[in-house]
Amino acid sequence: MPELSMHGLSLFISDIRNCKCKEAEIMRINKELANIRSKFKKPNVLNGYNKKKYICKLIFIFLLGYDFDCGHEEAVNLLTSPKFSHKFIGYMFISVVMNEKSNLVKLVLKSIQNDLDSFNSEHQNLALKYAANMANNEMAEILGERVLRLLFSGDTTNQVKQSAVLCLLRLYKLKPDIIPEDDYPDRIISFLSDQDLGIVTAAVSLIEALATAGKLDKDKCLHLTIHRLNRILKYPSLDLQDYNFYFVPAPWLSVKLLKLLKCLPAPVEHLVVKAYLTESIEIIFNKAQEPPKTKKIEHRNCKNAVLFEAISYIYHVNADSSLQIRACNALDLSLKQNEANLRYLVLETMKMFADSAPCKERIKHQIKIVKDSLRNESDTCIRQKAADLLYTLCDRNNVNEIVEYFFDYLESSEITVREEIVLKIAILSENYFSDRRYYIDIILRMLKMFGEFVTREVWHRFIQIVTNTVEVHGYAAKSVFEALQTPPYHETFIAVAAYVLGEFGNLIAGDEKSNPSSQLQTLHSKFPFCSHSTKAMLLTTYMKFFNLFPETKNFVKNIFVLNMKHSDTEIQQRATEYSKLCDVASRNCLATVLDEMPRYENQSSSVETALQKLKSKFTEMHFNEDLQNERNFPLGRSASYNDAVQNCSTNPH
Repeated sequence: MPELSMHGLSLFISDIRNCKCKEAEIMRINKELANIRSKFKKPNVLNGYNKKKYICKLIFIFLLGYDFDCGHEEAVNLLTSPKFSHKFIGYMFISVVMNEKSNLVKLVLKSIQNDLDSFNSEHQNLALKYAANMANNEMAEILGERVLRLLFSGDTTNQVKQSAVLCLLRLYKLKPDIIPEDDYPDRIISFLSDQDLGIVTAAVSLIEALATAGKLDKDKCLHLTIHRLNRILKYPSLDLQDYNFYFVPAPWLSVKLLKLLKCLPAPVEHLVVKAYLTESIEIIFNKAQEPPKTKKIEHRNCKNAVLFEAISYIYHVNADSSLQIRACNALDLSLKQNEANLRYLVLETMKMFADSAPCKERIKHQIKIVKDSLRNESDTCIRQKAADLLYTLCDRNNVNEIVEYFFDYLESSEITVREEIVLKIAILSENYFSDRRYYIDIILRMLKMFGEFVTREVWHRFIQIVTNTVEVHGYAAKSVFEALQTPPYHETFIAVAAYVLGEFGNLIAGDEKSNPSSQLQTLHSKFPFCSHSTKAMLLTTYMKFFNLFPETKNFVKNIFVLNMKHSDTEIQQRATEYSKLCDVASRNCLATVLDEMPRYENQSSSVETALQKLKSKFTEMHFNEDLQNERNFPLGRSASYNDAVQNCSTNPH
């Protein structure tokens, strides 16, 4: 890389940073642009140093969010210079500032072609790296053949080959037919055996793209990938050169090879290859359990990166139960670490394995630690992952315990996650409580304590289950009436109580404590505090009481009369129609109109669908927040910086 220490550039950046307001910044930039324009009008006077300095100033101005109309041609002319430092600045300018609609694109393409055809490896490298980041369809069409020729030429240096592989990956994504399907895929696969690990690391990304598209011999690729991984892990001293990172042999390459294996078929029939793969994974597990060779966090991160990618591969191919158990054992050890990011990954990975029969019982051994994470962890994301894992581990044997933990979590959790926890409690209670009375108790408890987070899907499903389960009609009515005696009274709970007592209140009417008048008065005492939709439901319940219990007729009739002039048209209409029905309808007519609701024919639950939609919504929301945070990251004080970033194609940092 060239020496970029330029005194004039440093002074200009310092002046910009010392500006006390935006107006001063604009004034300083305009002054500098005027100076640059005047200098570029006398190109013969400028030496190479000054050209580079002024081009770098223009790049900085552009990154601050300001446009300019000078310097483009001068920057492109730097590409034709034989000096590397000049060419480097030229490529940096066209990467950051120039777009594909520029009038100078053809000149840029010509310069790139000349650099690729030259015998200067530094110039070839610059051209390849530019194309690898900025290529479009036109470039892919023009440069594809040259890049292939460079890649497989015997005279090409290893560094250029590495850049050529990455460039070819970019061109292949733009134009998939750029790689002929004769012998080129096999020749690309052979890079897995190259002595230079830089070439191997770059080639794995290209091979993964070809494997995903099904454009190579997957058996051959599988053999070479596994042998290379085994060689790295088992014999790190043979060919790792400078690729040991904090005592971990080639961690990035190991991770990429394991990711590549997920694009290939599992070695089921190839016993020798399968043995090599099993041995490699065993080595990874054994090294993960070794005492750390240094206290540096980089060492732990590299070991964990390889370990988690190996565990991910085991899950992906549904490997032998012995490997799955070893993976769970490794996760158990990692769960006890103090590092928050590691615990997050462990909980997320455990959730995946909890669906596997060999692992579920093994993971249950750590359920106490998971519960402690739910209760005591300060990190919201980790608590969320612990809740997801507990939800997955729940069965008929531990449902009561896990539901209670969820209730404890609801009391201290953030408001944003309470709706999701409520949905999970509802699903677990329905699926794993064999006695529907427990389910009724749980839902009523949620309605009382966290009614504002109980969605329509949950209480509609509750009504559906109670209606279809004849043996719990009386229990549901009794439980609802008892719950109405003590606050709090959330409106959702009042709506459920109105339905249940309207349908099944007659089953508890024989008890003096819950006689019809008590039920009616208890419900109506909540009437003034309800929304219009809940009041409408209550009026329907009152009408059912009128039909079933003669002693309530006068009280109910008075309620209807009082609401016949209600401001809400729905309540007004119901009160009017019900009042008229009370006056003119015969007993048989009332019995027919106000008969019990029939069983629900559709037995499917919409609660699980609601949970999936909610999780998707939260995922999208967090993604958009992260994206917005990235866009708002300040580089300078210019208000137009975000607009400038959208036109940039390289990271300004």
